[in-house]
Amino acid sequence: MTNTPVITLKDVHVFQQKNLVLSHVNLEIGKGEFVYLIGRTGSGKSSFLKLLYGELPLVQGSGSVVGFDLSQIKSKDIPFLRRKLGIVFQDFQLLPDRNTRDNLVFVLQATGWSDKSAINNKISDVLAKVGLETKGYKMPHELSGGEQQRLGIARALLNDPEVILADEPSGNLDPETSNGIMRLFFEISKGGCAIVMATHNYSLIERFPARVILFDQGKVSEQ
Repeated sequence: MTNTPVITLKDVHVFQQKNLVLSHVNLEIGKGEFVYLIGRTGSGKSSFLKLLYGELPLVQGSGSVVGFDLSQIKSKDIPFLRRKLGIVFQDFQLLPDRNTRDNLVFVLQATGWSDKSAINNKISDVLAKVGLETKGYKMPHELSGGEQQRLGIARALLNDPEVILADEPSGNLDPETSNGIMRLFFEISKGGCAIVMATHNYSLIERFPARVILFDQGKVSEQ
């Protein structure tokens, strides 16, 4: 791989509590790379993503994500790891009692931003990137599913992440809206942010080809 790896895993075993979910994972993902994770429900894709953002501990093997050593990371440092990652969920996970801008203000303040004009500039910047510049004062329930997911992506972009982890981001969207979301993700990856996306949607992979990693029977392999 020519570019700098942002994720490196060597002989990693992934556990959920004491259950072994994945074994002997060896993987490198480079800056700006787009990678699909495929495999049936329960094959370990979500556990793998949780390992990358520090929700599950790395107890066997060695791994680093955006410069953090997963086997050595202390719980007080996990928020700093997550600031360098963007996480996009299938069910959006927006705060229903706040408008679009205030959803983003909440995240910035929670990650240490305090300068009001810097916050406003950043929010205007990410909303423009995802095509929601006119929706800043809409409540989440006033947005379509695709717009809610775009807001989820805007939220993931707030701290200029090196990697975005997306768990079934098009799972609740119609095909046309999914295509728009995928084009947005590819645009983001061209800017140097790696995208790691778990999906069941094989037609998306055909329309937007990229590297594919298969999760099957506790193993991870390139397709």
